[in-house]
Amino acid sequence: MQLGLVGLGRMGGNMRERLRAAGHDVVGYDRHPEVSDVTSLGELVEKLAAPRVVWVMLPAEVTEATIDELAPLMSAGDIIIDGGNSRFSADGPRAARLGERGIGYLDVGVSGGIWGRKNGYALMVGGDPEHVSRCQPIFDALKPPGEFGFVHAGPVGAGHYAKMVHNGIEYGMMQAYAEGYELLTKCELVTNVPGVFKSWRSGSVVQSWLLELFDRALDADPDLSSLPPYAEDTGEGRWTVDEAIRLAVPVNVIAASLFARFASREEDSPALKAVAALREQFGGHKVKR
Repeated sequence: MQLGLVGLGRMGGNMRERLRAAGHDVVGYDRHPEVSDVTSLGELVEKLAAPRVVWVMLPAEVTEATIDELAPLMSAGDIIIDGGNSRFSADGPRAARLGERGIGYLDVGVSGGIWGRKNGYALMVGGDPEHVSRCQPIFDALKPPGEFGFVHAGPVGAGHYAKMVHNGIEYGMMQAYAEGYELLTKCELVTNVPGVFKSWRSGSVVQSWLLELFDRALDADPDLSSLPPYAEDTGEGRWTVDEAIRLAVPVNVIAASLFARFASREEDSPALKAVAALREQFGGHKVKR
């Protein structure tokens, strides 16, 4: 397939390379000219043969304006994909506006961080089945090999909703590892805390990719002394808690992990250093040192 890709940062740039390696023709645009294939959104659209597919991979705060700029340049029968972490509630109105122009819309939750180029990305897609089918070759190239890693989660909004809950769960898992790390560091008996985490990577019921990434962080900095105990949140945890309140679902662990990130901005905490280390490992999120 041919694809336009807007946003070539930590995620988008690696996605471009994975898609090209799979044989797809990707035309990328980024505001940083040194990584961009074209100089403008207009030039990007011109280089694509109709019917076009353009994937927007940008931070949520600039996605809406970018899609509004992109839409008049496109034609009926084209599809716009939002693969960023937009709030699911923005998807329905956005799809309706694009639909008035005859432009299809898919929302795609993407997980995989900076490791996705090598390992593949987990994709959660919301939208019309016909639009999903047209874009399936792209999804197949981005997902990991095998039967897992892709889901058509439901209609427009379902992809971002699934990714929101995914990130809420991620908050809780990271916090559990982090609290265990702090407890081990405070214990008088355990003298090899990094070794304990390394031992859990095989045969343990708590083994996971996050655990592997935390082990990598400890290899580089065994006591995390180079990291400040500050963990930012990008919104998904807050949205998950908002939805839990709306639907009267108890999300005790997710809510507590979100509040722990708030606390990280006020106090020195080994647990929050662990969370900061994990975010840097899997997402390339730079911490304030």
